[in-house]
Formats: sequence, structure tokens, C-alpha cells
Amino acid sequence: MTNQYVFTSERLGFRNWSLDDLDEFSELNADPAVMEHFPAALTREETTEFIHRLIAHYDKHGYNYFATEIIGTGELIGFIGLAYQTYEAPFCPATDIGWRLKKSAWAKGYATEGARRCLKYAFEELKLDRVISTCTLSNVNSEKVMKKIGMTRVGEFKHPRLEAFPDYENCVWYEVSNSS
Repeated sequence: MTNQYVFTSERLGFRNWSLDDLDEFSELNADPAVMEHFPAALTREETTEFIHRLIAHYDKHGYNYFATEIIGTGELIGFIGLAYQTYEAPFCPATDIGWRLKKSAWAKGYATEGARRCLKYAFEELKLDRVISTCTLSNVNSEKVMKKIGMTRVGEFKHPRLEAFPDYENCVWYEVSNSS
């Protein structure tokens, strides 16, 4: 546990990833409930690759889907953060805000609290003009968070990275602009 937070919210700390996070993050990514809106859970090897991509993204852009911890305990609960996306979609290239939390962290307001803080970081520190967010049409809980943090539903699209998975490729996208 590094506890070298890039920033914090009231209850959460946001930091870059380390391979020391592998055991906890692998467990989260292997949970079928957590991965319900994705084509498959991730293996330990896939989680290792994901951590390497997150670290490289941070090195290149100065942000990523941050490793998110509860400040009081240092418990890693998943990620909340930002990722630059360039896949073929009407809104790309764009910076996406996203979250994935372990089941024990659900329904505690962490996703909303963390996403609000990440938006503040995106607009005040990174000086981004806009942030988007996407999810499958069936992921109503993520869509609720998007609404709670002030995002507006723009439309639906077929996610090009999910075209091999017809049950997941129909997605919704939200957007919010920097009004400061």
C-alpha cells in the first residue's frame, strides 16, 4: 500500500497503480457480479496486463482509472478515474470517466463521491473541456451515477470493442462540459 495519493475526496484516496495491487484487483476482476456488464471476468494474467496499461496511461497522460482506497483503512475498493479513449465512436477522441468497485463497496456512495472528485480534477487541474462516460444499456447503476454527477445523456452507440459480444455492444454515452 503506497498511500501516495494524487488527490483525495472526503473518504477516498486516488493513486496510481502498482503490481502490489495485483491480488486484490484480480479478485475484484474475477467476481461475476462485478463483471456482470462485461463479456467476461478477467484472469489474473489479464489483470496484470490491465495494471501495466493503467500505469503506462498515467505516465503518458497524468491520469488513469485511479486505484481507489478508503482513506481510513487503506482498503483498495477498485478504480474510479479517467482514461483517454480513441476508439471509433461519435464522441472520440475523448476522456472517459469510469469506475469499477468491489461488491462490498457498493451502495455506499463511493462511486458518486469519487466520480465527482475525478471530474473536479479533470476540469480544474487537467483543464479538460469535456468528459464522457459510457456503459451497456443494461447497466442502470452506472447510468444513475452519471446522472448524479451532472452528466447528460447524449445517445446510444454500438461499442466497436464489443462487436463480437452482441449482448454488450449496445451502449449509452453521457457527457459533461467544463463550465468553470
